[in-house]
Amino acid sequence: MANISVDFLGINFKNPIVAASGTFGFGEEYHEIYDVGLLGGISSKGLTLKEKQGNEGIRLWETPMGLMNSIGLQNPGVESFIAAEIPKMKKHKNIIIANLGGNTLEDYLEGIRLLNHSGVDIIELNISCPNVKAGGMAFGIKAEVAYEIVKKTKQASKKPLMVKLSPNAENMTDMALACEAAGADALSLINTLNAMAIDIYRRKPVFNNIYAGLSGPAIKPIALRMVHQAAKAVKIPICGIGGISSGKDAIEFMMAGATLVQIGTANFVKADIIPDIIEEIQIFLDKEGIRDIKEIIGII
Repeated sequence: MANISVDFLGINFKNPIVAASGTFGFGEEYHEIYDVGLLGGISSKGLTLKEKQGNEGIRLWETPMGLMNSIGLQNPGVESFIAAEIPKMKKHKNIIIANLGGNTLEDYLEGIRLLNHSGVDIIELNISCPNVKAGGMAFGIKAEVAYEIVKKTKQASKKPLMVKLSPNAENMTDMALACEAAGADALSLINTLNAMAIDIYRRKPVFNNIYAGLSGPAIKPIALRMVHQAAKAVKIPICGIGGISSGKDAIEFMMAGATLVQIGTANFVKADIIPDIIEEIQIFLDKEGIRDIKEIIGII
C-alpha cells in the first residue's frame, strides 16, 4: 500500500486529512460515530480569548451546492479549551491545531500566550475576524494589515503558526506573500466566501447579520484556484480548504500544492465521510502505482 503520511512543519501526520475548524467541534461528538483517531489532525472550533455565545437567529442555511453559516464564533474561550478539551483530544492521538480568532491585536497576543503553554501542536491564526479598532474591516483583507498582525503574533508564538487566509482578500497572491514575509510558518486557505440569502416571504435577509459565510462544493473550484496561486507564490507549506468532499477532491488540492487538506461542510452531509475520503485516497494511489503521496504534492 502507498504511504499516505506527510510531514508538515516537522510534524508527522499519519495522513493528510484534517477536520476543518467549526465543523468538527473538538472531535468528541464524531467519536461516537467512528474512531476520530483515524484522522491526521483536528482543527479546533474557532477560539476567542473569552467565551462567546455566538450570533442570534438563524445560523445555518442550505444552498443547492453548499452551506451558509453565521455562527458568530460560539466557543468556550481559550482557557476552557486548554483545561477541558485538549486532554480529551489527546486521547485520540490526533495532531491538534488550535484555530484562534480575535477582534484586536491584544486578543490574539493573549490567546497565543495561553496556547504557548498548552498541548496544541499548531496555532491556526484566523485573520478573517473583524478588526474593531479599524472600523470592522477584517485583518485579512489588506496585505499590509495582515503583515503587521502576523509579524507580531509570530514573534509571540512558541508554536508553529499557520495563517488562515480569507478569499475576500484584495489579492490572494499578495496576501500569501505578505504572510510569508511576516514569518508565517504555513498557510491554510480558503475561509468561507461572503454570501447572502433572502427570505422572500418575510421580505428580510435570512441572517440577522445580513451576510454569512458560504462553504461546500460550490466554492471548491475557487478554493482550488487560490490554493494553486498561493502554492506557486510561497515556499512555506499549505493546507487546502474549500468544498472537499471526496478523495478525488483532496487529491486535486494536493496536486495544486497543498500538503494537508481540511474537510468541513462534507461532515454535515455524511457524518462519517472522512474515513471514506482516506480510503478513497489510498485506493487511488494504489491503482495509479504511486508509492508515496508526497509524489503528487504540487505537481500541477
